[in-house]
Amino acid sequence: MYRALQLVLPRPSGTARTCVLLALLAATGVAILELVREQTGTAGFFVGLGLALLPVAPLMAAFRWLGRAAPVPWPQLLFCFGWGACTAALIAILANNFATEWIAAATADASDADHLGSVAIAPVVEESAKAAALLLVFTFRRRHFSGPADGFVVAGFTATGFAFTENILYLGNAFVEDLADRSGVLESVTVATFFVRIVLSPFAHPLFTVLTGLGFGVAAVSARRSRRILPPLLGLALAMGMHALWNGSSQFGEHGFYVVYSCVMVPVFGLLVWLAVRIRRDRLRAVEDELALYAAAGWLGPAEVPALASMPARSLARALARHSGGRAAGRTVARYEADAAALALLRHRARRGGPVRERDFAGRERELLHRLWQSRATAGPALARAAVMEELIPPWLDPLDPAAARTDVPGPRRTDHGRGTPDPGLRRPSPWSSATPAGPASLRPCVLPGGDEVR
Repeated sequence: MYRALQLVLPRPSGTARTCVLLALLAATGVAILELVREQTGTAGFFVGLGLALLPVAPLMAAFRWLGRAAPVPWPQLLFCFGWGACTAALIAILANNFATEWIAAATADASDADHLGSVAIAPVVEESAKAAALLLVFTFRRRHFSGPADGFVVAGFTATGFAFTENILYLGNAFVEDLADRSGVLESVTVATFFVRIVLSPFAHPLFTVLTGLGFGVAAVSARRSRRILPPLLGLALAMGMHALWNGSSQFGEHGFYVVYSCVMVPVFGLLVWLAVRIRRDRLRAVEDELALYAAAGWLGPAEVPALASMPARSLARALARHSGGRAAGRTVARYEADAAALALLRHRARRGGPVRERDFAGRERELLHRLWQSRATAGPALARAAVMEELIPPWLDPLDPAAARTDVPGPRRTDHGRGTPDPGLRRPSPWSSATPAGPASLRPCVLPGGDEVR
């Protein structure tokens, strides 16, 4: 029946889905701001807002750094941040309040209700609400969800937004309490709350949700159906467990918070930092290995591959392009770098999962190659010069000399017009015609929608 409905009912367009999501974020944003302002008062709201903003930029920069090898589009990241700050936060506040009131009415013990709500209800509700953003991205923007690194980044932005709103509430309430008690600095609840939530543990919510994001990342590169379902569920369960342990740490005695913080939170945080660095390094290595095949076929220059696999060289190439051609040239180089990385990771996933996992491999490859070819005149020289300046290629190699490129693999075929127009009779064989169990053994001929062929 579901398949029959899919055939009859038209699928919503991307524009329609975007409008619906923006309307949802706007509505929940207005609602959560008003709800927090009612609980903290206007003065407490603005104090909490100012203090809660402090860790947002460093956290976003850290997660963006991890994803720079193949950057997720900013609109998608801002959607995740907005979902965490608005929609997930609103769901969490309403659900937690309802559950706590229901438990208190059933047990007639408000303190037990608060404890049970914070340890058993809040972790499940909050992590599920944040995971909904990851599920939406994973479902509708799969091409930008290429592995654990993307799961790391998307989860980090979502959790950063959620922690931002939650910090406004906690800090605003603490400020109102200090005003009522006329507390000094040493007795200030605001200072204590700021120290715990902003100084000691700004990474707490991102740490929890990153576990869910890693589960989705593993699912994105898995060929088996079971491995596409179980990792996200396992990651979500681990996130809920860590969150419950953190919320319940104050119940483990006088020093329970410090024990959990030093023996669990800090080691797990260190492990995730190490994992993030390794994921980033492995991703850049995959970019270099896969782009070498396209360079051998003539789609990239010999110096572009090491430059595209080096983040300093990429940054330098953008700066060189802006210096010589203005901001438009810099944006062209940035798009070229992002498309090249996406192409490399597309092929890398295809090698691991085979044609069953990358059914749109041929079309997506043609699209990316076409965009690269259109921008290569601007981006190629900038990347080659950056490779020379960063000493990524031998000093005797002239990156702009065509003779320096390999000639044993034919490159893009051009007509007499010299503009890369393909022969109308060319056809693209299946990219998997010589595939091994590990993936395609070599580049197969590729014809662009309006361009060239590579053999």
